[in-house]
Amino acid sequence: MTVAMAGGSGRRKAKREKPGAARPRRPALGNDPFERGAAEREPAQTTAGAKAFPPRAEPGASSAANAFSPSPPRSGGEGRGEGADPKASAVTRAAQAASSTLSVVERRLDVALDGIEGRLEELAARAGLGSVQGELREALARLLPALRSRLGGVANLIRLLEPPERLDRFGMDPRFAERLEPVVEFFYSTWWRTHVRGIEAVPAKGPAVVVANHAGIVPWDAFVLRRALRRDHPAHRELRPLLDDRECDIPVIGAAAVRAGAVRSSPDAADRILSAGDLLGVFPEGSAGARKAWRDRYTLVRFGRGGFVKVALRARAPIVPCAIVGSEEASPGISRTGWLAERLGVPLLSGNPALRLAPAALLPLPSRWSLRFGDAIPVAEHGPEAADDPAVVNALAERVRAAVQAMLDEDVAARSSVFL
Repeated sequence: MTVAMAGGSGRRKAKREKPGAARPRRPALGNDPFERGAAEREPAQTTAGAKAFPPRAEPGASSAANAFSPSPPRSGGEGRGEGADPKASAVTRAAQAASSTLSVVERRLDVALDGIEGRLEELAARAGLGSVQGELREALARLLPALRSRLGGVANLIRLLEPPERLDRFGMDPRFAERLEPVVEFFYSTWWRTHVRGIEAVPAKGPAVVVANHAGIVPWDAFVLRRALRRDHPAHRELRPLLDDRECDIPVIGAAAVRAGAVRSSPDAADRILSAGDLLGVFPEGSAGARKAWRDRYTLVRFGRGGFVKVALRARAPIVPCAIVGSEEASPGISRTGWLAERLGVPLLSGNPALRLAPAALLPLPSRWSLRFGDAIPVAEHGPEAADDPAVVNALAERVRAAVQAMLDEDVAARSSVFL
């Protein structure tokens, strides 16, 4: 393990560019961001993701370990000494055991972070991202110090495993959501460096339906969309994203998403959320978004039967389209059905779900994300009775789908890099 760590550090040191060295301008990347060019866009302002990160703290200086370190024994003796308090001795032994356990966990975390660059590069190569390994390596060089710094307090992560105290009617645990917030914030602002535009289109109060594209087996985009409206909206609005049964039943991640604020999709749940005046997040592609071929990323599939339109019409809630770019590359291609068929050029293999490596989706790649909100589409003029009119429902669903697809096409063609 020591050799692997030393080798990884050596590789990073050898490939690090000299300060101030001019880098050749990369071509703008289009709908297939690894093969063909696209229109140039104006240089973006320096984002927070490009700032220098603080150096990694030494493992021995961990705040979590210090917080649980037992104090030196006082004079007079403890444990078996004369006059010792058995309860105090038990507390001391428990504190020592907790300190030892946390130290072991932090050492394992440090070892895992030392080798994460190599593992992510290998994962990117298998996923068909070999042509952008240079971008991925540079992004990791910026992000790994922040990862070590932000997740150094292992004790805070362990607290997420505590059982819930109370749940709302949809299964949300407010205490869990609050403790998970630093982790979500790290991925939102540092790992994916999310850029948000047009968020003012979401009403500052009252019910509304936010409709976005969907990608990947793990619903990372639901976490990001909820975080964007809570963090960057002027009114700091709470959004409850709907997830289908397959996503809610994903081991660990599905249960964590529900406890953090996601809702198992059903018409009754959607009506309750909107009737309470809250925001509803909808991904009409559902799990079909995860089954799209790699070459079809950012191409929307059919929006079902327009169930989200019926819900919006009954609640007289405006519909806000949202385009999310970066989520497709965050989920490695090898986690999708048909990746091997595309690599080998054998279409007969595309329908076999056993040939995908679904667990790879649990390790998201550090792609750069952007969220773009379009103008709200009012539905109050049609009235609640229009929910039973297929013509109105289909027309509104197609209008929303076209708005999201147009924004996706523009933003994917305009971005200059996938990971930087």
